[in-house]
Amino acid sequence: MTQSRTHNCGELRLADAGKEVTIVGWLENTREVGSNFAFLVLRDFYGTTQVVVETEEMMKLVKPINKESTISVTGTVRERESKNPKLPTGEIEVVPTAIEVLGKCRHNQLPFEINKSKDADENTRLKYRYLDLRNPAVKSNIVLRCQVVAELRRLMTEKGFLEITTPILTASSPEGARDYLVPARNHPGKFYALPQAPQQFKQLLMTSGFDRYFQIAPCFRDEDARADRTPGEFYQLDMEMAFATQNDVLTTLEEVLVPVFEKFGKYDRISQAPFRHIPFNEAMERYGSDKPDLRIDLEVQDITAEVQGCEFGPFQNSVVKAVAVDNFAEGRKWIDKLLVDVEVQTGNKACWIKVDENGQLTGGVSKFLIPYTEALTAKLNLKPGSFVCMAAGKKLAAQKTAGVIRTMLGKRIPGHFDENQYAICWIVDFPMYELDEETGKVEFCHNPFSMPQGGMKTLMDAEGDVEKLLAINADQYDLVVNGYESASGAVRNHDPEIMVKAFQMVGLGEEDVKAKFPAMYNAFTYGAPPHAGAAPGVDRLIMLLTGEESIREVITFPMNKNAQDLMMDAPTAVDQIQLDTVHIALNVEQ
Repeated sequence: MTQSRTHNCGELRLADAGKEVTIVGWLENTREVGSNFAFLVLRDFYGTTQVVVETEEMMKLVKPINKESTISVTGTVRERESKNPKLPTGEIEVVPTAIEVLGKCRHNQLPFEINKSKDADENTRLKYRYLDLRNPAVKSNIVLRCQVVAELRRLMTEKGFLEITTPILTASSPEGARDYLVPARNHPGKFYALPQAPQQFKQLLMTSGFDRYFQIAPCFRDEDARADRTPGEFYQLDMEMAFATQNDVLTTLEEVLVPVFEKFGKYDRISQAPFRHIPFNEAMERYGSDKPDLRIDLEVQDITAEVQGCEFGPFQNSVVKAVAVDNFAEGRKWIDKLLVDVEVQTGNKACWIKVDENGQLTGGVSKFLIPYTEALTAKLNLKPGSFVCMAAGKKLAAQKTAGVIRTMLGKRIPGHFDENQYAICWIVDFPMYELDEETGKVEFCHNPFSMPQGGMKTLMDAEGDVEKLLAINADQYDLVVNGYESASGAVRNHDPEIMVKAFQMVGLGEEDVKAKFPAMYNAFTYGAPPHAGAAPGVDRLIMLLTGEESIREVITFPMNKNAQDLMMDAPTAVDQIQLDTVHIALNVEQ
C-alpha cells in the first residue's frame, strides 16, 4: 500500500470499525443534510467508501470541493446505521478528522455524470475518455481486457510458444486493406508502412528455426469503422507453428480459447472442442454467410429448381434462395420494414409469401408462385401459418441477401435465436481465387500466402481454365463466434515454386513475387519448413466476452467512426518545417 493511504476504497469492512485510516480517491458525490451534516462518496480504482461529515469545521472544508476532485480523508471507521448490502463497504463509514484536496477539479459542470457516462453522446465520451474511464462499468471492460491478455499469454507460453515482437516500421504489402504510410526522412520519396499484420515476419521466424511463435500484435489498417471493427489499429493474438498441419493449429487454438471463454465469458454455455467444421461453400448455401451465427436455428434453402419457369421477373434466369419460418403472426407493416432493412443492408430487394389456414399461398408475390405450391411446400416444409422471404439474383448476391434475411428473421421472430451462449465453428476450405466484380480478373480470395489444396498439381491442372481455377480451395480457416469472424489463418505456401505458380494465376510473375516479398521468397529458397498459423482478434474477443455491441467499449482509447482521436485531436496538421524534413509536399484542396 502507498504511503498516502492505509486502505483503498473497496477494502474496509465491519471488522475495521474503530481503526484510524487514511483513504484517497475521487469525490464522487456530496449529499448535504442540514448545515453541519453531509454524506460523501469517495471512489478509487477498487470501490467506494462513504464518509460522514458531522462538524461545522469539516463542512467548511467540504463545501468548496467540486465533484471529481481527488481528496485524502483521514478518520475513524465505524459501523453504519443504515447499511447498504449492495456494496462491499456497505456496513461501514468513515468519520473524518482531516480532509485534504490533492487534485482540484476546476469545473463546476462535468461533460457527463461519471456513473452514467455510457448514456452520453459517443463523441463526448471519446473527447473526455479519461473521465469516461472513471465509470466503474467502463473501467471493468479494460480490467477484463488486461486479465484476458494475461491469460492468453500464460496459456500460449505453457504450450511452448515464445513471445517474439516483430517490427512496426516495415514495407508496404498487399494484405487486402490500405496501409498507413510513414515517410522515410533519410530516403527521400520512400515510405515505411505500419504492418497490417506480422504475416511475413512470423513466417520468416519459422524459416529461422523458431518452432512456435506468438505475440499480442498491434496491427494497422486504414479501414472504415464498424460496430465490430475499429479504424486505425487493433490487436490480435498472432501465432505460427512450424512443421504443423491445419489440425495442429485448430486444436491449439481450441485448447487456448475454450478456457478463456469459460473463465471470462458472459454466457455459461460454449461450444465444446473440437468445434464444428463447415466448408465455405456449405456455409454460403445453408446460412448465406461465411460467418454464420449458429445461435439462429433457421437455414437458407435453394428453391431455384422449384420455381423454374416462374413468370416473376426477378426469378427468371436467377438463383433463388428462401428462408421459411412457421407460426408467423406479424402484419404487413412488420413485413414492409423487414424488406426495407434487407435492401438497405444488401442493396438487393427481397420478396415474400405466406401460407393461409387452408395451406394456400397468399400475399406478396404469391400470384406468381401458386402454380408451384406443391413443390415449394415439399421443399420448405410449409404449413398453415408459414412465412417465406426470398432473394434472387446471381448466386453470391442471392446467398448473401438470404443470409441477411436469415439473421433478421431469426433475431426478430421469437423462438429462433438462442442468444445466451457462445456458438463457435470453423469455416474451412475457402476458395483460393475469386473474380473481381469490377475488372472480371482473377484475384486472390483471401490470403495470398496460403497453400492451395493439392499443391502444384492442382494449379497446373487449372492453368488456362478459369472455372477450374475458381474451384481450387485453399487450406484457409476462420474461427466464427456468434456470427463474428474472430480469427483467420492458413497453412502457408512455403514452397517458392508453388508460390510463384499461385501468383502467376493472378497475372504476377516470379519477378513480381521477388519484388513484393523479397525476404520471404529468398528465405523459402533456403529450406522452409511446412508451417501454419492464425490470429484471433483480441479486441473482438473481448467484445464477445463482455457482450458489448460496440468494439470501442473494450478499447482503452478508441478512435471515433471517422478515425479521429477526439481526445488527442488526431490526426492534425503539422508545420511546413516538419513536412520539408520528410520531403512531403501537400496537394490538398483548402
